[in-house]
Amino acid sequence: MSRPETVFTGPELCTLSAREAVRLLKAREISPDELLEASLERIEQVNPAVNATVVHCEGRARESIARLDERCLAAAHEPGWLAGLPVGIKDLIDVAGLPNTCGSPALKDNVPDCSDALVDRLEARGAVIAGKTNTPEFGAGGNTFNDVFGFTRNPWNTAMNAGGSSGGSAVALATGEFWLCHGSDLAGSLRTPAAFCGVIGFRPSPGRCGGGPRDLAFAPEAVDGPMARDVLDTALLLDAMCGYDPRHPISLEAPGVPFQAAVRENPGRIRIAFAEDLGGFAPVEGEIREVLRTSLDTVADRDVIVDESCPDLPGLNDTYLTLRGIHYGAVADFLPDEAKAYFKRTLRGNAEFGRNLQAADIFRALRNKTALYEIMRRFLESHDVLALPVTGIAPGPVEIEYPPSIDGVEMGDYVEWLRFSFLSTTTGLPSIAMPAGFTPRGLPVGIQLIGPPRGEARLLQVARAVEERLNLPTGPIDPLVSD
Repeated sequence: MSRPETVFTGPELCTLSAREAVRLLKAREISPDELLEASLERIEQVNPAVNATVVHCEGRARESIARLDERCLAAAHEPGWLAGLPVGIKDLIDVAGLPNTCGSPALKDNVPDCSDALVDRLEARGAVIAGKTNTPEFGAGGNTFNDVFGFTRNPWNTAMNAGGSSGGSAVALATGEFWLCHGSDLAGSLRTPAAFCGVIGFRPSPGRCGGGPRDLAFAPEAVDGPMARDVLDTALLLDAMCGYDPRHPISLEAPGVPFQAAVRENPGRIRIAFAEDLGGFAPVEGEIREVLRTSLDTVADRDVIVDESCPDLPGLNDTYLTLRGIHYGAVADFLPDEAKAYFKRTLRGNAEFGRNLQAADIFRALRNKTALYEIMRRFLESHDVLALPVTGIAPGPVEIEYPPSIDGVEMGDYVEWLRFSFLSTTTGLPSIAMPAGFTPRGLPVGIQLIGPPRGEARLLQVARAVEERLNLPTGPIDPLVSD
């Protein structure tokens, strides 16, 4: 179906695209204080219904605005300059002076003195941190809830979940609380909530937006990335987030051509390979298949060639699960005992899985990761992107942590239903989740595009072409509150 009828009753400034807001800031036609006031007003309006922004920081934001010229003047010429735009940061990385709970009661009073390098970079480029967004405990889960702040609800139907683990950021964007938000991704944590909430989640190449977690800085599987309401705004935040910092040892230098410039270039002929269930790798509900088929039929024309094609991906499931186990074994299992005492069942299982990995499993996964990368590298020599679902199912009830089954196939755990996220993470390829349409019940459906190695620019070009052809509205909405 088409997008349901919606209204927006928030401040008019909240309907601006991020790039238009930045343009007006640069021209001094609006001020950062005006945008902050609009953001704070909108948070107050909608947060009781959706619970997206959970750490509030008006005082810190106003201090940041007061120091803006003094602190950021040197970066004002950079393509990622945000000029005082309020943004949301996921409650999973440090922002100096603000709680960083990671959704754990053990950390509810944790207030770091120093910010993560990525936050420093954003603030140096004119971002005003105006709030932190909700996440499941330590980012583990495809449904955003925790024992500190509770459930984040889907703005298209507040009885449904918002996806995870960047669910707070996705909802804050969809409802107009912020113009841009930070997210992070290991098992689709940027992509799933973007698909569930009708916004964009961009998983960049490892190092493009910094590095791995603070205590696992060389790990390439968990990455930070931009979230926005359309592709051009995504490119803006990507420019603001990228760049080398020695605190992130795998971080990459910013590209010679800014992403905002690259995305506007003529994309030429586009070749999309479509794999609606990734060669049988994961089940997909019929309504999701139908929306994706319809969207790609709409996209296809003489300049955009779509063909059904899928590479053979041997060992993808076991390889990804082992790499993920290494991550949780090296991060969650090293947390203090007082934090572990609060672990939900699924997070405790993650840590145990990682702890119990055998050396042979790890060696096999590292070797197969390379083999899968080579398969995808060659496949993407004849296609610009591989298109596939973000998930095989639409958002479910907020109280249910993960779907028990998809298309009649039982889900064994809370990761299995996220199988479509595994390929990009395992191979280190950039991917984007973007709106594709709506189910008959009016819930958003996203499509995922995976691009070539370090191919963020080409991926953004293709995503913009898809976005233009689908022509779906991108403005924020008032939450559709379920009775």
